[in-house]
Amino acid sequence: MDVIPILLLVISFIFLLGIGTPVAWSIAVSALLTILVSIPALPALTTMAQRIGTGLDSFALLAIPFFILSGQIMNRGGIAQRLVAFAKTLVGALPGGLALINVISAMLMGAIAGSAMASASAMGSILGPEMEKEGYSKEFGAAVNITSATTGLVIPPSNVLIVYSLASGGVSIAALFVAGYIPGILTGLFLMIVASVWARSKGYNVGKRSSLREVLQSFIVAFPSLLLLIIVIGGIVAGIFTATEASAVAVLYTLILGYAYREMSMKNLPQVFLESSVTTAIVMLLIGTSMSMSWVLSYEHIPQDISTVLLGFSENKIVILLIINFILLCVGIFMDMTPAVLIFTPIFLPIVTQIGIDPVQFGIIMVLNLCVGLCTPPVGSVLFVGVSIAQTTIEKVVRPLLPLFIAMIIALLLVTYIPQLSLWLPGLFGL
Repeated sequence: MDVIPILLLVISFIFLLGIGTPVAWSIAVSALLTILVSIPALPALTTMAQRIGTGLDSFALLAIPFFILSGQIMNRGGIAQRLVAFAKTLVGALPGGLALINVISAMLMGAIAGSAMASASAMGSILGPEMEKEGYSKEFGAAVNITSATTGLVIPPSNVLIVYSLASGGVSIAALFVAGYIPGILTGLFLMIVASVWARSKGYNVGKRSSLREVLQSFIVAFPSLLLLIIVIGGIVAGIFTATEASAVAVLYTLILGYAYREMSMKNLPQVFLESSVTTAIVMLLIGTSMSMSWVLSYEHIPQDISTVLLGFSENKIVILLIINFILLCVGIFMDMTPAVLIFTPIFLPIVTQIGIDPVQFGIIMVLNLCVGLCTPPVGSVLFVGVSIAQTTIEKVVRPLLPLFIAMIIALLLVTYIPQLSLWLPGLFGL
């Protein structure tokens, strides 16, 4: 095994990140330096540019800007408030009711918007002040908001699962979407249990119980928003449209909904389009450079070398999955989710398929694992959004975050070692 390319790639990437170079450029430069070991400068530069362009030449990737745009429209369209009101009637009277409302609302909002940051921003702004007014600590509210926001990345529609489909060489997006439901809901349930126990131990206030009539009224108001999930996922599973076409349908539906709720107007659209374009540009640059690094890894036979080392260490499925999960947890601390999925899928997918793990299950494992990294410094984007909205500090949020982290890791281990949690629903729908 030639260790020089591996060392050069890892050291240069860590160094560039350490001096504050943006992640996309750190990926591109470290990949270029690595390939320069094997081929001359001009062909190396040409190949890198070509691979970045080729990496973006995929019809499936069109779904990402459309889902980003629909998420931005939802943020402006009054959908979050209606979801919160519905969640409040369901669990408001339980111990830690407002925290449970946060988790359920984040699951619904994240599933509809497909963005953890959008969910953390919306839920933090709406529920944060209300939780503080009811006696909840600012830090606990932020911790619940931060961790629950990530559940929407597993519950479909999810841009990260589309990225995984691309990186894996074409795993069915429909199968991945359907596979994400049970793991995402399971994670949310574990977070709710921890939040409820914590709230009970601190003696936080309990809300009033809602009548069946209030539950039905709030459901009717929220139903048009919830219907988007049925339209998008139902349409994909039924074969009415592809994931890309579903994303365009989501944009049209959310626009209609925003105008129907009278929360959107023509003068809002330029700002919505601008914000969506900026986010799309960032994501697409990350995808392009990550795909070029994936090609460099393959060219230098790095995945095969890592596979040989891991399988040489142990052929036990339990041990190998534990090692991979540990590596991904460490990666998630220092790298954003999109490049991590694009870079490490080609490395680990051949290993797990060799030991009998379904690629659909591994996609859910990987995304669920990297969700933890979004809640940890120094790169945890959702952590920074949640802390900023709550107007507190990371140091103060760490203590209530720890039991919630444990809940997420328990859910991850269950999904890792019980394949049917991911594969039962896709099998049921013949995907």
